[in-house]
Amino acid sequence: MQDRNSDPLIDVNQLTVGMFIHLDLGWMSHPFPLSSFKIASTDQLLILRRLGLTQVRWSPAKSDVPQTEDAAPDPAAAPAEAADAAAPAAKSPEEMAREAHRLALARQREALRLCEAQYSEAATGFRGVMEKVQADPHQARMQAEGLTAALLDKMLVEGDLNMRLLNEAAGDRSTAHALNVCIIALLLGRAFGLGRDEMMDLGVGSLLHDVGKLEVAARLRHRDESFTTAETQAYQQHVAKGVAIGQSMGLAPGPLLIVAQHHEHADGSGFPQRINMDRMSTGARIVALVNRFDGLCNPLISSKAMTPHEALSLMFAQGRNRFDATMLNAFIRMMGVYPPGSTVQLTDDRYALVVSVNSARPLKPRVMVHDVKVPKEEALILNLEEMPDLGIRRSLKPQFLPRPSLDYLSPRARIAYFFDAVNTGPGELVT
Repeated sequence: MQDRNSDPLIDVNQLTVGMFIHLDLGWMSHPFPLSSFKIASTDQLLILRRLGLTQVRWSPAKSDVPQTEDAAPDPAAAPAEAADAAAPAAKSPEEMAREAHRLALARQREALRLCEAQYSEAATGFRGVMEKVQADPHQARMQAEGLTAALLDKMLVEGDLNMRLLNEAAGDRSTAHALNVCIIALLLGRAFGLGRDEMMDLGVGSLLHDVGKLEVAARLRHRDESFTTAETQAYQQHVAKGVAIGQSMGLAPGPLLIVAQHHEHADGSGFPQRINMDRMSTGARIVALVNRFDGLCNPLISSKAMTPHEALSLMFAQGRNRFDATMLNAFIRMMGVYPPGSTVQLTDDRYALVVSVNSARPLKPRVMVHDVKVPKEEALILNLEEMPDLGIRRSLKPQFLPRPSLDYLSPRARIAYFFDAVNTGPGELVT
């Protein structure tokens, strides 16, 4: 594999659309989805020139720069060949269908690749924050703010966003949990129309809501029904320890309240202060809700995991008093009745995996279907919103899928989410 550092440098003013470049600033220091990408528009050129860089690295082999006039072929040099090229053989309907399938599959794979690459960079950024919390708390705070700003630069854009189910989690449970809570909380904050400053507080607070667990024994960091009273109290201490760490980092009041209140309940039954909804901040109410959802879907013991559909159903049935009712209803609308990651059986008896939600039609998500006639690597996503005669019959746990469907759909043991702008593609993916 070629080392990108060997790629030549080019003056920023010489950049053109089609060049594939590498920004050595780091993901948190620019508004682009990735640090390495092909320049797609003059707007991107303007943004690049405003970053204060004089040179960037670029990869000629990956670039798509138009040929110069000197290199352009002489149209009179080979009239016969030109005529042949101008009149390609007509494709049969079957060939056209196969080509359309290949293009749609390529779009899906590229959308997923981009989303997972962004998730990977965000995970790296979060781990960098946590590595500095105890050694350099103020630097850790600034990095957390930088990571949140980077997420918002990519999230607070025109148009809708899809919540995306990813193939790969962050590699460790604490990172995956922090990112899941942060991404879903920010999407919910966006749905409520929170301003930039409120979203910054929400992002920093959700990323750091469990920071106090750094000072709790590893075996006590995740609540267990078998805990003794003393062990439960030791676990609950992560909130107070998190507030103390947050103060040493110089966190603003907004993020600090999220750290302090993310285990409080609307009915006053939470901990450590047992305050009710009226005394909880908006950000804390959002994070308390999302934190519970991810805890149900991704518990420490994977055999106890609920499907996203089951988790939402339980929260609605048993937890309505524990959460802000308006937020819970908005959360369910945003996640859909069958959130990404749910395994379902369709009305035609086939099994499927929900991969994204149609916010306007929560009962009609996009699904990847086990079709014995289609190879797994060529599976396309069905948009049930466009299929009036096909729907979902029931949700079920992955272990109850027939073995061939389980192997085909490959539902993840740990669910990870990110976001993707709808206008970047069809909002569909292959898992």
